[in-house]
Order: sequence, then C-alpha cells, then structure tokens
Amino acid sequence: MQSMYGEKRTTMIDHGALALPPERVIILDFGSQYTQLIARRVRELGVYAEIVPYFHPLDDITRERPSAIILSGGPSSLYEDGAPRITADIFDLGVPVLGICYGLYVIVDAFKGTSQPAHSKEYGRATITIAGDSPLFRGLDAHQTVWMSHGDKVSAPPAGFAVLASSDNAETAAIGNDERRIYGVQFHPEVHHTVNGTQVLKNFLFEICGLRATWSMKSFIDSSIEAIRAEVKDGTVLLGLSGGVDSSVTAVLLQKAIGDRLYPVFVNNGVLRKNEAAQVIERFEKHLRLNLIYVDASKRFLKLLKGVENPEKKRKIIGREFINVFKEEARKIGSFDFLAQGTLYPDVIESVSTKGPSDTIKSHHNRVPEVLKLIKSGKVIEPLKELFKDEVRRLGQELGMPDELLFRHPFPGPGLAIRVIGEVTEKRLDVLREADDIFIEEIIRAGLYREIWQAFAVFLPVRSVGVMGDKRTYENVIALRAVTSVDAMTADWASIPDEVLKRVSNRIINEVRGVNRVVYDVSSKPPSTIEWE
Repeated sequence: MQSMYGEKRTTMIDHGALALPPERVIILDFGSQYTQLIARRVRELGVYAEIVPYFHPLDDITRERPSAIILSGGPSSLYEDGAPRITADIFDLGVPVLGICYGLYVIVDAFKGTSQPAHSKEYGRATITIAGDSPLFRGLDAHQTVWMSHGDKVSAPPAGFAVLASSDNAETAAIGNDERRIYGVQFHPEVHHTVNGTQVLKNFLFEICGLRATWSMKSFIDSSIEAIRAEVKDGTVLLGLSGGVDSSVTAVLLQKAIGDRLYPVFVNNGVLRKNEAAQVIERFEKHLRLNLIYVDASKRFLKLLKGVENPEKKRKIIGREFINVFKEEARKIGSFDFLAQGTLYPDVIESVSTKGPSDTIKSHHNRVPEVLKLIKSGKVIEPLKELFKDEVRRLGQELGMPDELLFRHPFPGPGLAIRVIGEVTEKRLDVLREADDIFIEEIIRAGLYREIWQAFAVFLPVRSVGVMGDKRTYENVIALRAVTSVDAMTADWASIPDEVLKRVSNRIINEVRGVNRVVYDVSSKPPSTIEWE
C-alpha cells in the first residue's frame, strides 16, 4: 500500500481537517531519541511544534512559514561520509534557529566552522560555564547542570558566532549569532536532567523569537471543530470505536463538531477485558450520548482462533476479521462520506521515515484500502494526528471526559488473545479476565494505578502442583506484569509493595477457580518487551 505521504523522501504533511496556529516551530529531525521530547517541551510552553524529517524540502518549509526552526540531535557525526546535512538556504529564511547536539554541528558545518572527534566522550550530567550575556541564557547563573550525549567537539566555531558556554570536556558547549538569531547548544535542554533546560527553551521561544504562548487544548478544540465542520459540511463520518483513549476522545470531539452524523461502530471481538463491552455501551450510549452501533462478534472471532498458538497468527486473524465485521456493519448502516481514526502524532511521525535516504517510508499503519472503499470521498478525518498521548488526555479532560477512561492503561489491539499464551479458549479467557480484574482492582485500591504505565495478568500454558484444602491440585499459573515508563520505548518493572502483591496473589488463588500459582515478572524492556507476545 502506498503511503499517504507519497514515495520515499516526499514528506509534505497533509494536515487535513486541522486549523494550524499562525505561530509554530518546525523541528528538523536528524534521528535523535529525544526529538519527540523537544516537540512536547515546546508545546508545554504554549507554542505549537511540528516534527519533519531533516530532508523536508526547503520549498515546503518556506510555504509553511514557520516562526522558528529547531535542529534536533542525532546519532551521526558531521565528518563521517554520508552524514545528514541540510541546505544552508534554511538559514536565509530570516527565522530564528536553535541547533541541539547534532544540530549544533549542522550549524557549524553550514557556516564553515570545523568539528572533530573529542579526546573523551561526554555522556550524562555535566556542568557548563556560561560566558557573556546571551539572550539564550538570560536569567541563568554562570554554572549550569546539563545533560550531554556526544563524542565530538567543535574545534573551530564559524566566523560571526560567539562561544556562549563551555564545559570541562567541550570548550564550545554553545554558540550564537545574535544578529542572525542562530544558536547551537551541545547539551539537551529538552531532557529533565538539564536543570534549567526549560528556561533555555523559554528564552529561545519568547526572548529571541518573540512568540506568544497561545497553543492550548481549548484553542485546539475550537480550531479543530471549525476545521472538521468546514471539511465534513453536511456529510456523515464512520468511526471504529475500540473504547480506548484515542478513539474515545476522537469520538467525543467529532460529536461536538457534527453531532449524530457521526457513526461509531464498536465491535466485541471476544477477547476484551471483564465487563468491557457493557462498560463501553454504558459510557458512550448513556453518558456521552453517542450514536453507538454495537456488534457482538465474539463467537465469530473465537471460532477463528481455535487451535491457533502463534501470536502473529492471532494478530492477523483478529485484524483481518475486524475489517470484515466492520465492513459488513458499515454496509448495513448505509453510505458514508468520511472515515475517522484516532491516529496520534507518533503514528504520523513513524509513517514518514526520519532516518535517512536508505529507509523506506512506511505505509500508514491503519489505513486499510478495503475500508476506504466504503467512503464516498476516500478521505480520512484524523483530528488527533497532531497530538501526543499526554496531550490527548488533556484534550479529553477539556472535553469533560472521565479520568477513569482517559488514564486507563494501554490495551493491545489483539486484546487478551496475546495475553493467553498458547491456544485461546473461552475457559482460559474467563480465568484470565477474573485474575486481571483482581490485579487492577488491588493496584487501584493501593493508589498505584496512575504511577504504573501498564499492568495486566497473563495466562501461562503451564500447570503446577499445589495443595488446597489438604488436597493435591494440578492447576494453572498466572503471571502478573506491571511496568513504569514514559513512552513505552523503554520500561522498568514496577516495584509494587509486598503487601499488595501478597493480597493480589491470595485473592487470585482463592477466588479464581483453576489457578494455584501466581508469579511476578521482574524483567525490564529491553531486553524483554512489555507484553509477553
């Protein structure tokens, strides 16, 4: 399937039904693990930020009229063959530029300075000494704790640039040209470990760029509703509703814009959590007043999963059958002008390769040709595609949605099918649902739910000997998994107090028939994954 963004290296972002704010920052991504964090920090300061690949065409950047440009970090070194570069014409657009880490070297290279490998690398906390009175460091003490991640150094700053800061390992830790409003820093102001990094970004955005903090969830709601109405007009919209955070917020926002011309379809695939179908119906029909279409296809899915043990086969069966059910129900309802999806910004970023010319741009992960054929216009409405997960939750709060939904732990698309290791049966699902429900209930009761990124139970295809009521048992094993994380890219196992785990274990063994052993997973990601399959 061809990407919505075209062939490789064609990167124009189709904003669709979205009114973008007049003041915005474009971030050119050179592959840093912190690039999304830069965008989030800028947005937290009330300025809209958008990430594009470093090879985003200059004509497109010019047409988008950014208020400022930030060059991200990256894993490369400028003196290496094939190192990613940008056209020096970007610096002639007349807008302020901030280069971070690798972005500093991009500036040095563009203005004919030089860089080279450092004698010793600098990773982690470091102290920089600020020189002079640059607006970039206004209000900061001379010595600052920052976070470094580099093995290179600027050996000769470009002509016209002053050295603004230094460290023990980097004689040039920051440079600046006040006249052209171009700055580069060796450290990462976007990470928490740079103590006054937020102030550095504030100085750049508000002192140097002269921007205003106008980006907010309320302004986003107002502009999104206006843009959705302008695009949909008197048309109808079809939405696949999973009951999760993203699709739920999408549904409520669309309902505010177009009312009962939104048709959300909720499919029960038989591998949902305990009472989940009833909860979704209760929440969206009775409380949020959505025009919900509920389809109970649980037996249909479980029949197809019979005898299947391979997790990838499970995923494909569930994904394929969901499309079949969704298409059938959509045809029963009638014809639609648009399809809506709860796509988030990280999904969009992933769809546009940012790692260089050798990588192929991925097709959008959830655009399915068979479903698009049902849509008259062939167009997709994605009102959340400029937002990160934490922003979606704030948006949901602004829309008046309950925290119990907005802060619910992530749940995989294939549901409990990949938390039942081995064959999926109704009996195994029932055991898992009860055990999982007890686990979640107890961590909520202990006040730990919001501290944990994700918690769940896993049904293991293992039976163990036990003793219950003076009788020998040979029953199933349940594994408990709970992790802390920021973005799910890395995760640590959650240190749940012993008394909570003891209570969970006792309840599961006593209350869930068929279980006589409970184990706790103490592996981190990497090397493990968060889910077991």
